[in-house]
Amino acid sequence: MYRSVEQEFQQELSASERLLWSGKPQTGIVFRGSDVFLAPFSIMWCGFAIYWEFSVVTSNAPFFFMLWGIPFVLVGLYMVFGRFYLDSMQRKKTFYGLTNERIIIISGLFGRKVKNLNLKTLSEVVLKEKSNRSGTISFGAGNPMYSMFGGTGWPGTGQHLPPSFEMIPNVKDVYNMVRNAQKEA
Repeated sequence: MYRSVEQEFQQELSASERLLWSGKPQTGIVFRGSDVFLAPFSIMWCGFAIYWEFSVVTSNAPFFFMLWGIPFVLVGLYMVFGRFYLDSMQRKKTFYGLTNERIIIISGLFGRKVKNLNLKTLSEVVLKEKSNRSGTISFGAGNPMYSMFGGTGWPGTGQHLPPSFEMIPNVKDVYNMVRNAQKEA
């Protein structure tokens, strides 16, 4: 059953809470800045793993060697293709909301995860805007080591990044709404 973005938040709101804005991240396959480094590495890894596995199979090497290469091929295929698909599916099931009291991020690929951030205690709000007026609003300080690889679809890297409204249109307007809601909270 298809539900609108606003309907995703109805069960989350308290009686005194008003939904000021809701949205979703950009959908589909997205290439990020980190792909400048990850794409060549991924292709080299996958290419070498496939070449090695093919060489082992065609040379009648022991069965153990054939099995040994399979995980490397699977990781290579994930790095080249799978991470983009997984990232796309995660963003498809992500919803962002701003109320008069808090930030709400609903996500989860295999279940429903709800993250709430109180506007009164929100210390850092960072705006990253692109020339097409889309961008990301991050809530809190992130680990600089993980920000280079975060959100790339590589398992585990996203947990080290601050919660954010990622890849939303008209990001500056939403940023201003967040700042105004913070003042009124």
